Amino acid sequence: MDAQLIVQAMQIKSDYVDRLLDKRNVIGVGIGYKFSQGVNTGALGLVVSVRRKEPSSALSAADMVPSRLDGVQTDVLETGVLRAFDDLGPRDRWRPVVFPGVSVGYYSSTAGTFGCLVRRADEFFMLSNNHVLADVNQGRPGDAILQPGPSDGGLADDQIATLADYVPIDFGTEPAECPFAEYSAKMLNVVARALGSKHQLRATKQTPGRNLVDAALARPASPDVVSNEILYIGAPTGVGEAGLGVPVQKTGRTTGHTQGVITQIDATLRIDYNGTSALFEGQIVAGVLSGALSGALSGALSRPGDSGSAVLDMEKRVVGLLFAGSDVVTIINPIDEVLSALHVTLAI
Repeated sequence: MDAQLIVQAMQIKSDYVDRLLDKRNVIGVGIGYKFSQGVNTGALGLVVSVRRKEPSSALSAADMVPSRLDGVQTDVLETGVLRAFDDLGPRDRWRPVVFPGVSVGYYSSTAGTFGCLVRRADEFFMLSNNHVLADVNQGRPGDAILQPGPSDGGLADDQIATLADYVPIDFGTEPAECPFAEYSAKMLNVVARALGSKHQLRATKQTPGRNLVDAALARPASPDVVSNEILYIGAPTGVGEAGLGVPVQKTGRTTGHTQGVITQIDATLRIDYNGTSALFEGQIVAGVLSGALSGALSGALSRPGDSGSAVLDMEKRVVGLLFAGSDVVTIINPIDEVLSALHVTLAI
């Protein structure tokens, strides 16, 4: 693939991404190959992900996705709702050593996957997602991390680590810090109650609402409790880059060891967290093909509960951190962004 074509497509995507995301049903825009009747045409374009494809007659002119943008083709892909993976699924209790690829979870949440081992100075940490280890911004440093996760039968005696750090997920608002705004909301609530209203106002602060990673760290009870050897894969050999068409693999708590291929890069996507969505930029999208790269998309690389899995290329280089998806696609944070955000390096 001509690098100049990718750079051109990335610029066009940057120019149009916000307008595309404003269209009905659109939840993501990335750069990938255009598929026709499920077969890869080999033509580079903008992949526009929608919750559900609808006939043109059901869409207004403003909600139609153009077939081309500044000379670059578009491809509309029906993915369903993209959700953070955290549903139920049985997994084993690993002792005395816990390997990446197995079930872990915040003590009061469900279960996800221990992705890989990382380090900060001389200290080692377990890497996974914010929504796996920190219960979507609710956790506090020192909170218990269980193996297996609670949904897999983990109890208080199964604590192997504590929450150490996480990157907050920005949903576009946060509690107000302005005393005037809080006071105004209280006064308006007094008036509303006096008029018989049962509704309440809450002062909030607008935030950028854009994210790069869903990531968190857990501090193991002792260094010898965890290994850097990913279950069914082995120890990572380093950090790699996820380019279009690159074959990848992962081991996750729900689907075990699976393989797929990168189908989009630089994707901007809305991810659903139990009814509230967060916008993520610069993401990687992967899928499973029925054959070679020219084959049809035949499913996702992962299922709910695989969140937190490290995604590696076939040379065992970590390229990303899995965190969301649907029945069609898997969404991955680029590993460089994850390591940078948490100020850690890969433990090899």
